[in-house]
Amino acid sequence: MSEVTTHEYDVVIIGAGGAGLRAAIEATREGVSVAVICKSMLGKAHTVMAEGGAAAALGNKDPRDTWEIHFRDTMKGGKYLNDWRMAEIHAKESPDRIRELEQWGAIFDRTPEGLTNQRNFGGHTYPRLAHIGDATGLEMIRTLQERGIHSGMEVFMEYTVRRIFTNGDKVTGCFAYNRTDGSLHVFKAKSIVLATGGITRCWAVCSGSWEYSGEGHALAYWAGAEMGDMEFVQFHPTGMIWPPSVRGILVTEGVRGEGGMLTNSEGERFMFNYVPEMYREEFADSEGEAMDWVNSIVADETPTARRPPELLTRDVVAKAINSEREAGRASEHGGAYLDISWRPEEQVRKKLPGMYHQFMELAAVDITKEKMEVGPTAHYVMGGVKVDPITQESTISGLFAAGEAATGLHGANRLGGNSLSDLVTFGKRAGQYAAQKASSVNEFEEIPANEIDQVVTETLAPLGRKGGENPAKVVEDLRNMMQEKVGIIRQGTQLQEALDELEGFRLREATTSPGGTRIYNPGWHQSLEIGAMIDISKMCAMAALSREESRGGHTRLDFPTPDYGYWGKVNSVIVMDSNGGMNLSHIKYPPIPQHLKDLLDADDLHEEE
Repeated sequence: MSEVTTHEYDVVIIGAGGAGLRAAIEATREGVSVAVICKSMLGKAHTVMAEGGAAAALGNKDPRDTWEIHFRDTMKGGKYLNDWRMAEIHAKESPDRIRELEQWGAIFDRTPEGLTNQRNFGGHTYPRLAHIGDATGLEMIRTLQERGIHSGMEVFMEYTVRRIFTNGDKVTGCFAYNRTDGSLHVFKAKSIVLATGGITRCWAVCSGSWEYSGEGHALAYWAGAEMGDMEFVQFHPTGMIWPPSVRGILVTEGVRGEGGMLTNSEGERFMFNYVPEMYREEFADSEGEAMDWVNSIVADETPTARRPPELLTRDVVAKAINSEREAGRASEHGGAYLDISWRPEEQVRKKLPGMYHQFMELAAVDITKEKMEVGPTAHYVMGGVKVDPITQESTISGLFAAGEAATGLHGANRLGGNSLSDLVTFGKRAGQYAAQKASSVNEFEEIPANEIDQVVTETLAPLGRKGGENPAKVVEDLRNMMQEKVGIIRQGTQLQEALDELEGFRLREATTSPGGTRIYNPGWHQSLEIGAMIDISKMCAMAALSREESRGGHTRLDFPTPDYGYWGKVNSVIVMDSNGGMNLSHIKYPPIPQHLKDLLDADDLHEEE
């Protein structure tokens, strides 16, 4: 077999975004040795792409905001399928995590009084998102990275993890290969934190770049961990749709938070027609009232009018844009128009500098003078590894998960801005408890040579194949199939077709031949990703076929309304069975205590059904 280099670290963190770096910082505080393995270059995590802000009830812009209202908004946005324990922890602890970032050097925008400024976002009752223009994620990564590299962690850049090793039901380490030179590595570990982000590269139109192929989710599944809520995939309502080369690139929700208006081909602000009953009392029903709210925000005043409907939750706005397209009222290239040009040019450039340059450079559109064309793009998965709400440990001992790789906090739909505060809140907890777990283990376990040999053979296999299919073609066809049959609007017949076709993709994956050697070979990397993409796609399709209702990020054309009875109370769980097949079941979270239930809208709980 090829030479394999062995490393030993108490805690191995897979992923170097906000959750991974925050976990690394916390783990090193506990005095253990820490390795961070990242698929790309340090500093190029998807956290950088999060532009709008981090949600935390600081109460700086509007003193009426509290953790209780943040908890309520998160539960309501998630259609009450959230793990309420995680939602409570997040709402209570996220303000301290934001203040901590400031203490570490993060430079947030300021109010006239010198406090951290906060902006409006969809589904949030009050201005809640701490931000740095429209580059919040970039500033968070800069801050965490600078803190982390001085904490003693070691970083392995451009490595892909292919397997998590276990002994019984506890982790012992992982196998990875170097993407630049093809060298092979085993990392012995006493605990592992998965902070690998999402899966949206499984769809043809997505906001994610090449890293988001879902391998972190697959690693946990292959190790035997329980996966949850995989039917709930968020299609962000505003991705760029023109020109085709930039299709799917995110247009921050901050544009709407700063007063951006959505219109159709007839010039109508159509979102007034799509306000769900559960939100009717919170959102404006006339353009005049909506503009009163916007004008108060521009003037830095506490608004008295109701919020404009463009700030409804992402699932509602995305489906509204899709409905306008189906009705023949789409923009020129099949989406909707988003207009912020009514605000003075200098304000737009100051508040949204990234968006101004993005559209100017990629689409030759000056957003201070012209409308943007936007449409839904696969953006975030609410599903992931099932974790303990306090420790973030999975059902496999010593395997932890945080951020988008974990499930629970967001329920059926994530509120904008909750992702960044999720990363630092639960990244901290994952690092803390992973380090404590490692400290309780005396020695590194030996990893059987035959298991290492097996994964090495599987990893090198594509390089030995001749005359097979180009892996890029298999990936392209898979993504197009998922876009068509497991996309924003689903129906049972197409979901079943997707499940059948995925088995065909397995046969194609087994014969792909990238050619070349291990050195700088992107075709080899892509051929190794396909297996994870197939399993993740199957989880999504299977869970979506099972859930016979529409809720949050899951919409069934054949079951168009929410079912507040059985389906409104249960979450899906997928685990690998003893024969290697996928086993799906449903569970309920523990009953929510009365003092938290009192914070919610009683009518929306539908407890009588």
